[in-house]
Amino acid sequence: MAGYCCQAANLLNETMNNFKVDQLQEDIEKMHFIEHSGDQTRHVVIENLAKEFITNIEREDIMAITEQIDDVTDTIEDVLLRMYMCNVTSPREYALKMSAIIVKCCDSLKKALEEFQNFRKSDHLHDLIVEINHLEEEGDELFTQATRDLYLNCNDVKEIMAWDNIYHYLEKCCDNCEEVANLMEDVKMKNS
Repeated sequence: MAGYCCQAANLLNETMNNFKVDQLQEDIEKMHFIEHSGDQTRHVVIENLAKEFITNIEREDIMAITEQIDDVTDTIEDVLLRMYMCNVTSPREYALKMSAIIVKCCDSLKKALEEFQNFRKSDHLHDLIVEINHLEEEGDELFTQATRDLYLNCNDVKEIMAWDNIYHYLEKCCDNCEEVANLMEDVKMKNS
């Protein structure tokens, strides 16, 4: 599922950096395919979990992590949908910076989840969780700067409303990555 998060983040970043209004609908369809593939994988995880007699960690923890990973991909898709619904014609500079942070967050999350399989003996999991937390803080800072810049330098009310909403979803992508990291850290503490 983390792989789908990374695919979604990369598509979002590519769409932002090579933005073409007439291609946005096509990018949304690509994004939806990624999001749907993540949903299908989540269903397989749930089905397999129901069949497992004994799990390495509590079922509730597996479900919580699975749901939160799904939320990352869903929220990334929501960014593109908001851009379409608000009829955005070009991305703002802060959105480009925020989408780059989302790519880094998702890449670090994928590495952390790969490391999580061996959480009891891992020398790197803690550092990856700290890295995700740091990236989320960078995302928060960009969100604050972006929102302030929007209200200081934009006089178009429709544009302000659109970008205020889009910035919120961009920031939420980082928050959701951090939430997965926090859940992994909680599981590690409960089972160590």
